[in-house]
Parts: sequence; C-alpha cells; structure tokens
Amino acid sequence: MSAGLKGSIGYIPPEYGMGGQVSILGDIYSFGMLLLEMFTGKRPTDDKFTEGLSIHQFTAMAIPDHAMDIIDPSLLIERGDADDDDERYNNDIRARPVTSYQDGSPICQTRLEESLVSVMQIGLSCSAISPSERMLMDVVVNKMKAARDSYLNLAIAGRAKFAL
Repeated sequence: MSAGLKGSIGYIPPEYGMGGQVSILGDIYSFGMLLLEMFTGKRPTDDKFTEGLSIHQFTAMAIPDHAMDIIDPSLLIERGDADDDDERYNNDIRARPVTSYQDGSPICQTRLEESLVSVMQIGLSCSAISPSERMLMDVVVNKMKAARDSYLNLAIAGRAKFAL
C-alpha cells in the first residue's frame, strides 16, 4: 500500500513537494489557486506559465491597476432574464457586457473592478508560497461575503439606474 501524496499538478502546495505535512493550509492553497483560475480563466498549468512565471505571479503583477486586463472576459457578461439552464444561457442573445446597464459610469466601473480585485487578492493570499502567509478560511469566508455584497450592491444600483 502506497502512502504517497496524490493531487493535481498546479493545485498541490509547494511544501508538500518538500516533505511538508498535509494540513488545512494546503487546502487553502488549493482553494486560492482555484480562485485565481476562475477569475483569470487560466489554469495553473497553462502554457503561458513558463520560465518561472506562475498564475500567482501573473495575477500579483496585474493587481490592482491592471486587473481588468487579466480577468476572464466571460465574467463580464450579464445574463438576460434567461433560465438558469446553461444551454439557454450560452445561446442567449440577451447576454451583454456587465457595464451596459450602468451607462458607463466611472463610479460603477470602479466598484466592479474593486469587487473583482478583492476576490483575486483573496486568491493571492490563499496561494502564498509560505503556509504561514496564507489567509485562514474563516477570514476568507468573511472577505468573500464582503466582495459578494459589494458586487450585489453594484448590480442592484446599476439595475435601478437602468430602470429609470
């Protein structure tokens, strides 16, 4: 029977490769990598990440001033009033850039960027190389809720503007 460590390349924390003990902090690292993947649209094993560049470094170099340059464009699409059915969403001609209902207001754009940057900063903190530098999960949950609330307040404000 093998006691070897198993996992997906790109998501296993670096300390495991150096004989470190499996811990909750390793799970937090994997969660951080997943957040970075979701928000950049790139996998940690993407061909772009060569010669020492990682998804963590790629994101860290862009945050905060160039976050919109690396964000997955599919996150900036607002759905119409379609069902939750994925196929219908994918074919929904009412899908449009999320800023379309906000009249291009610099304030709304800034708030959207701030929400996205908040989540990517959480991903960066969780995927820190050193386990002692990683954000603990209770803090992650609170920060994710704050980012969600900020985004939802932005969306509600934008829809109210659109309705006027």
